[in-house]
Amino acid sequence: MMTTDSIGVDISKDFLDVHRQRDGAATRFPNTPAGFRALSKWLGEDVPSMVVFEATGPYHGRFERTFSGKLPLVKVNPLQARRFAQACGTRVKTDAVDARVLANMGSALALEPDQPLGEKQYELKELFAARGALIRDRTRLINRLQTQSLTLVQRQSKARIDQITRQLKALQQDINTRVQDSPVRARANTILRSIPGIGIVAAATILIEMPEIGTLDKKRAASLTGLAPMTRQSGKWRGKATIQGGRKHLRDALYMPALVAARFNPDMRDKYTAMIDQGKPQKVALTAIMRKLIELANTLVKADREWDPKQT
Repeated sequence: MMTTDSIGVDISKDFLDVHRQRDGAATRFPNTPAGFRALSKWLGEDVPSMVVFEATGPYHGRFERTFSGKLPLVKVNPLQARRFAQACGTRVKTDAVDARVLANMGSALALEPDQPLGEKQYELKELFAARGALIRDRTRLINRLQTQSLTLVQRQSKARIDQITRQLKALQQDINTRVQDSPVRARANTILRSIPGIGIVAAATILIEMPEIGTLDKKRAASLTGLAPMTRQSGKWRGKATIQGGRKHLRDALYMPALVAARFNPDMRDKYTAMIDQGKPQKVALTAIMRKLIELANTLVKADREWDPKQT
């Protein structure tokens, strides 16, 4: 049975500090499978309206994966949680206090639970994270190779680069296979690939980093990507609008597709050219194309139709 209650969970490497807003109950569990079972027992049969926790890198992953679809999870940005605490006058920062702040934040802001992710989606995210780590390793090796002079060291660096390249190819093949193993995801992938500028890697990135694609409105799609401009005004002062927040990996993946779209997608090319002619900086114009791309992708997936220049 669902109850109107907010649970805050502060996640560290070893522990889960939990606070229940309804009665102020607070406790701690190990950040282990046994601790998860103990937490479930502590919560009982009454499902809270939300369980709020911070994104804490590798520490929250196991917790999120265990309870996704079983509890109404709400993952928040640590900076936003800290600012909420400061706005409430909370200066003390301990794990127990953070859990209480998260519970209060969920209730005060009426946060909506995140869309549950299936096990396949978590597997894709893990593969994608491994791919990103290998790309960073290869980039460092390539840069280091430029300053190496000893033949032996160069040979070892080149061998490692070749090995990483093979591993990247294997990871990408596995990602592509998993993207196709779901009819819904496979159809969305086909639609995304039909958009000029969005290739196989960008399409997979969108499906992994934004599983909500096709269920959002345009403004929400841009906001999740961090491409919605933030207006800055005060009295007569008008500052420059900026973009911030959002899902960085997704935003980064849209950069190269935007470059391609600005040249070969007629609709995007016209918009890009018009902005440049108006004196907009290239960076601003390209950001607008990135936003237009993700909005178009969301619209087409929602409508279940592939890109057609006659309908854009």
